[in-house]
Amino acid sequence: MAYLSLSTANLPDPPIDPAQGQEASDHFDPVLYTGTGSTTEISSLSFQPDWLWFKRRSGADNHTNWDSVRGANKVLKPNESGAEGTDTTQLSSFDNDGFTLLSGGDVNQSGVTFVAWCWKMGGTAVSNSNGSITSSVSANTTAGMSVVSYSGNGSAGATIGHGLSAKPEMFWIKNRDRSAQWSVYHKALGATKFVELSTTAAAASDTPTFNDTEPTSTVFSVGTGNGANASGENLIAYCFHSVDGFSSIGSFEGNGDTGSGGPFIYTGFRPAWVIIKPADESRDWRIYDNKRDVDNRAENPLQANTNVAEADESSTGGIDLLSNGFKVRTDNAVIFNSNGNTMIYMAFAEQPLKFSNAR
Repeated sequence: MAYLSLSTANLPDPPIDPAQGQEASDHFDPVLYTGTGSTTEISSLSFQPDWLWFKRRSGADNHTNWDSVRGANKVLKPNESGAEGTDTTQLSSFDNDGFTLLSGGDVNQSGVTFVAWCWKMGGTAVSNSNGSITSSVSANTTAGMSVVSYSGNGSAGATIGHGLSAKPEMFWIKNRDRSAQWSVYHKALGATKFVELSTTAAAASDTPTFNDTEPTSTVFSVGTGNGANASGENLIAYCFHSVDGFSSIGSFEGNGDTGSGGPFIYTGFRPAWVIIKPADESRDWRIYDNKRDVDNRAENPLQANTNVAEADESSTGGIDLLSNGFKVRTDNAVIFNSNGNTMIYMAFAEQPLKFSNAR
């Protein structure tokens, strides 16, 4: 039997392989910029984004969410339950290497600092008839991500094709036509429970949202709830599964310790972006990224469910972004890491562990 030396070079090649000229940043990348108050092109990406999530860093303002399936003038706000809005003053276009902003203050107020989290989906949406409801899907099967548009039918057990090659491990659904909370499925909670992206609420048992039915490699299921399947109303879903070396979706148990004693979560890559929510408690969703916190610790999160400015966790913890995962540096129950409680997370990569020495 042949043995290999203990070396990152001998790890399996990831699906998105830097050795083949492929980078994680070809599929996801955070962008920092300062608003100008006038038409501005942001052209620092290596791909055309299909999903953009903006947040003002330096003050209170809503998160805004835009995707190419709905169009550049249709906005949803992750921190609010409100229906989709039409706004022709904010985002002009999704470009080959970024995006073009207009004068609107939610994304381009003069002198204000912003972050844009940018994902490459599948470009122009295509019809998907795998489910009982025909959907319109923009899917990046290499990176395990898709945007799914559909019209609800109000029927328990309706299914919607998601366009991915594996079962989604996390997906978010928003009713575009009415005020309704963002419904979140996470594999650690299962289809009998859901959490809300737009609130702090703990996971709750619920049949009308996902019909107590696990997603499959082709479809996800919905119940009769207005937030996921209101009859005749338009809905949008964002679907994800883990991809070795690029993304990780999972959970961990808090231990109540801080510093070197906090939990370490293995992802197989250095994270570029991490979102964490305590599932058992009414606590905020926290988002960390490698552009706003270049050096460890990452201690300036934004909260997906509120409009507040970046937090300063320099005295209360934060997380370390490591070559193979992240480590919790807080025992503050108000943040996360309460002893014995379950935390759910999703992370996207800066660099796979195999190529950590190439940075």
